[in-house]
Amino acid sequence: MAPPGKSKAVIAYITIIGLLIAISMNKDESHEFASYHIKNMFGLTLMFFVSVAMSYQEYLLWPGAIFFYGSMLFWLISLVMALLNRKSGIPWLSDKFGQWFTFLN
Repeated sequence: MAPPGKSKAVIAYITIIGLLIAISMNKDESHEFASYHIKNMFGLTLMFFVSVAMSYQEYLLWPGAIFFYGSMLFWLISLVMALLNRKSGIPWLSDKFGQWFTFLN
């Protein structure tokens, strides 16, 4: 059986627009499962922005590319976890995202 808020959690992983839609949907009726995945995607989005900014610096091109592909792998793992009804994601980082982004309940 799917946990309450699964559709919001999956929508959050569909681009930045999906994240914004999921945030607004979760404000009306908050679900713990959706909040967890919304915070996770918010953190991943910030990681994507940092990796792109790193790629614009010549001396950070390779580290930026590695960071970008790592972020993509983390995004894929998190999306699969949301689809499998699991409240787990990236080891250590998902817990930190939950602590840092408390404003996204």
